[in-house]
Amino acid sequence: MPTPDDPRRGRSRALEAELRARIADGTHAAGAALPSSRAMAAERGLSRGTVMLVYEQLAADGLIETRAGAAARVAMGAADALRRARPGPSTAMPMAASTVASTAAPKVGPVSPPAAPPAPRLSAIGRRIAAMGLGGPEPVASEAPNPMIDFVYGPLARAVFPSPAWLTALRAAERQRPARLGYEDPRGHPALRLALQAHLSRTKALACRPGQIMVVNGSQQGLDLCARLLLDPGDPVVVENPGYRMAHRTFEACGARLSGVGVDTHGLRTEDLAAVTHARLACVTPSHQFPLGGCLPLARRQALLAWAAARQAWVIEDDYDSEYRHAVRPQTPLWSLDTGDRVIHVGTFSKTLSPQLRLGYLVLPEALVAPFVAARRLADRHGATAPQRALAALLADGRYDHHVRRMRRLQQARQRALVAALTQQMGRHVRIEGAASGLHLVAWFPALPAQAEPALVAAALAHGVRVHPVGPLYLPTDAGTAGSQAVPRCAGLVMGYALLDPVRIVAGVQGLAAARASIA
Repeated sequence: MPTPDDPRRGRSRALEAELRARIADGTHAAGAALPSSRAMAAERGLSRGTVMLVYEQLAADGLIETRAGAAARVAMGAADALRRARPGPSTAMPMAASTVASTAAPKVGPVSPPAAPPAPRLSAIGRRIAAMGLGGPEPVASEAPNPMIDFVYGPLARAVFPSPAWLTALRAAERQRPARLGYEDPRGHPALRLALQAHLSRTKALACRPGQIMVVNGSQQGLDLCARLLLDPGDPVVVENPGYRMAHRTFEACGARLSGVGVDTHGLRTEDLAAVTHARLACVTPSHQFPLGGCLPLARRQALLAWAAARQAWVIEDDYDSEYRHAVRPQTPLWSLDTGDRVIHVGTFSKTLSPQLRLGYLVLPEALVAPFVAARRLADRHGATAPQRALAALLADGRYDHHVRRMRRLQQARQRALVAALTQQMGRHVRIEGAASGLHLVAWFPALPAQAEPALVAAALAHGVRVHPVGPLYLPTDAGTAGSQAVPRCAGLVMGYALLDPVRIVAGVQGLAAARASIA
C-alpha cells in the first residue's frame, strides 16, 4: 500500500482524476466496462490493491458499479453528476484561512477571450494541402433508412455487395494464413497480381507482367504515388477541364501547375494539346471521361500518345469504371496502344465491390517499377494481405466476373430509369450527356445559366432531393486552360444512380423537376 510520500500515491490520484475526467466527457460512457483491476495495475505500474482502492472510491461516489466476478461498469448518470459537481465561480471550494489572508483581492475588469493557439508550422506541401480545405470528415450515411434522395456519385448500395462470396473467400484466406507473419512485397500479394494479370488480359486486352502490377489502397493512393515520384514543384500537368478534382488536388499538393485542356462529347480535345509544350504528365479518363462521359476515340488516343512521346511526358490512364458499358463498345486501352512505355494504367475495385475495401492497382512501365516499389515501402510497406488473397480467389474462380455481370445489368436498369424519368418529367428543359456507360450522367438545363446551380441545388434540397452541381469540377477561371473554355455554359448536375433503386430515382426526378420549375 503506498505511503504518503510514495510516488505511487501520486499516480493513484492521477488515475482517479483521469477516470473521473473520462467519465465526465463521455469517453467512458454509461454502462461501459472498465479494465479489470489486474489489467489496469499492469498497464499503469501500480499494485492491484491500489487500483482496487481507486475503484472502491469511484463506486462509493456512485460513479461506477462493481460486483464480484464481473467487470466494473460506469454507472448511469455518472457523467451528469460529475458535470454538476464541477465548481464554478460561485461554488468554488473555500481557500485555507492563511491563503485567504495572504491573497490580494482580484481586480475586476473585462475578461479577455483566450488567445488562439499559434498556427502550426507546416512544410510547403503541408501549407498547400491545408489551404485546400479537405481536412473535414466526410459525411457518413446513417444506417437507418434516409428519406433524402441523394443522386451522389461514388457510393454503392450495401445490398449489391457480394457478401456470401466475399466472406467465403475471406475465411478461406484466413485459414491459409502462412506460418511466417512478415512483411510482403510492396507491389501486393503475388496471387492477386497473377490473377489481375489474367483478368486485365481477358477483359481489357491489356498485356503485362505480374511484376508490373502494384496493388494500392484505392486509385487515390496510386495517383498520389505518381504525383510524388514524377513531379517537381512548378511542373505543368495536363488535366481534363472539367475533370476529377481529387486528382487535380493531388498534383497541386506536390506544387504542380495545372494546365486544363477542354473536353467535348468525345473526351479530351487533343487538338488543344499543342498549346501545352512543357508538361511532365497528363492525367486522363479515356474510357469514360469524368464527369461528361465521353469515350476517347482511337485517333485522339494516338494523338495523345504521340504528344507524350514527343515531350517525354507520362500519361496516367485512369480507368475508374469501364466495367459499366451500357451502349458503347470497349476501346483499346492507352497502355496497349503505347509503344514508348509512357503510360501508367490505374484501376480500382471501388466501383464494382466497395470503396471501403480500398483496393486498386497500377500497371507500371518497366522503368518505373523499382522507384514505385521503393516509395511504397517507405509509405506503408504494402496493403492488408487477407483482402488481397480473398479478391485473388474471386478473380481466379470466376465469382468476381459473375458479380460484375450482375452489377452491369442492375446499374443499366437504374441508368435507364434515370434517363426515362428525366425525359418524361422535364422534356426539352433537360439535356442528358454521358449516359452510355458508367455510374452517373450529366443533366444540363439549357434555360438556366451556370450561376443558377446553387439555387437549383437549394430548391431540390427543399423538395427532399440532394443533387450535385458540375461547376466545382471545372478549374478556377484564373487557372491556365488550353483551348476555348470561355463560352458560357448552362447549369448542370452530375447525377449518380448506383445508390438508388428505380422507384427512388423516379421520385427524386419528380422533386428535381419541381425544383427546376420553381427557379426557372
